[in-house]
Parts: sequence; structure tokens; C-alpha cells
Amino acid sequence: MKFEAIAVEKIPMIQKGDNLSSIICERIELQDRDIVIIASTIVAKAEGEIFRLEDIIPGEQALEIAARTGKDARFTQAVLARSREVFVETPFMLVTTISGHTCVNAGVDESNIEHGFLLYSPEEPDASASQLGEELERLSGKQLSVIITDTNGRAFKIGQTGVAIGIYKIKPIKRWIGEKDLFGKILEITEEAVADELAGAANLLMGEGAGGIPVVVIRGLDYYFEGDASVKDTYRPENLDVIKKGLRCLRKKN
Repeated sequence: MKFEAIAVEKIPMIQKGDNLSSIICERIELQDRDIVIIASTIVAKAEGEIFRLEDIIPGEQALEIAARTGKDARFTQAVLARSREVFVETPFMLVTTISGHTCVNAGVDESNIEHGFLLYSPEEPDASASQLGEELERLSGKQLSVIITDTNGRAFKIGQTGVAIGIYKIKPIKRWIGEKDLFGKILEITEEAVADELAGAANLLMGEGAGGIPVVVIRGLDYYFEGDASVKDTYRPENLDVIKKGLRCLRKKN
């Protein structure tokens, strides 16, 4: 068993309105059941999710948080604009975004963007992945899956890893429940985060610095799924999310 992770090189600096699907297809010959993994940064740039901090007018909540934390109220407002719940205010803002992804600063990014500008993450990453996937399939004539990725820290470990924030034609979770282990015992709770694992593998080639590769193709693993799937399938149900419950309790005490 083996698979390939192929860096799609010579991707230009992306501007608002650029056709990412055409740019990708011009640089690699896609094959059936390839998984095209795309950094959220270039998706956001193509969608025009770029803003200047000086254009942000902070609201009352942003001013209150900034007063408590010493953060720039304009940046705080930018984070709040894409958040539906705030769990932690300092030393960073940990929030759940409007689309349901829980991360630091709602994905507002100061890296890999021109000086003086910041990036929002794609507002609806599943919709962005679907649009890209449909266009990639049309241009290539192949059946393809798409994963839009971002980097996330881990609650109990140092370092960031790639994670899926939007998907197209791939089930993000592989459920092993009902299968047997090496000793014949029935697995009862095992669920594998396939989309996140693929995002992490791609991130090894993508990198984080000036020489970063924003598109990677995974070839040789067939996770193509014709039906409806959403990255939201990876989010733990509210009634089972003990971490969020604990964070809410801490906020109430403070």
C-alpha cells in the first residue's frame, strides 16, 4: 500500500477574482479520485477576504475585551465579526466561527499577506470547496475530492498541524465501529479523522514560510464519495463536548 503527496508548484500570488481551478489544472494533470488539498489562504485571497486593520471600527464588545486584555480593539472586532461564541479572550481569542470551526482568532491571519492587510478565512468553507471541486471536475473531466485546509494548534501539545475546514466529495470521518480488531473484538467507538489526517500530510509539503506550497494533490488513496458530506460532520455534538462546557463554566465564573 502506498500513496503520493504531490506539491503543485509555481502557483502565482493569488489576487481577488483569480480562478483557482484553472490555475491548478494548468500546473498538474489531475487523475480520477485525486484529492486536491488547498490552503485556505489562497481561497480567501481569491474570494476577496482581505481587509485593512485601519478600516475596522470596533464595537462595544470589542472595546470591552480590548480594555481587559490590552489587545488592539480593531483586531478584536475583526475576530468577533467572524465568531458566534468566544471561549477565551487572552492570551489569544479562542472562538467558534460562524461556520462552526473552533480555532484561534477566528482564522484571521496576518501571515502570507501584503503588509498592512489581513485575511479572513473563507466564510463558508464547505461551499468554497464545492465550488472549487465542481470547477476542477469540469476542467479535468475527472472525479475529484477537495479539502480546504488551515493550521490549528492542539489543546494539549505544542505545535500546529493542518486540519480540514471545508470539504467536497469526501467523508471526513471513517467509522470503524462494528469492525473487528486484531484479536476479534468488536470496535465500539473508533472514528478516524480522515480529512484532518490528509490535511496534516499535505501540510508537510505546504510549509508555513516564504517558500510555501498552497496546493497539494494526494494520489493513490480512494476516499471519493458521491453523496453529500460536510466538514461539520467532524464537529463534536454540543451535548458531548466537555471542553466547551468547561470553558463556558470558566467564563461564567470570571
